[in-house]
Amino acid sequence: MSGNQRLTLIGVIGDDLRRHAKMPLILLAAVLITAIFVVTTVYYTRLLTVEREHLILERNALDIEWRNLLLEENSLGAHSRVERIATKTLHMQHVDASHEKIIIKQ
Repeated sequence: MSGNQRLTLIGVIGDDLRRHAKMPLILLAAVLITAIFVVTTVYYTRLLTVEREHLILERNALDIEWRNLLLEENSLGAHSRVERIATKTLHMQHVDASHEKIIIKQ
């Protein structure tokens, strides 16, 4: 450097970093990039965890609804209920064996 040239502090620091501190700068950049990846990974992991919890709640609600539908199906298909509806609504009655007629088609 010539005696007339005046350097600023930022220029001196930058020049010193370029000459003697390449490895720390590379490591600093690697740490910053890794930190960004960690933050984004944690963010997406939390989003997926929340979505999983919602899906578990939905699955439980659907399971309860399925069980209720099975109970309703069993109660609607019960023999006593069908018989009661047949006698009251359709005015059907039991047939005596003497009045039964069996038809065989050949």
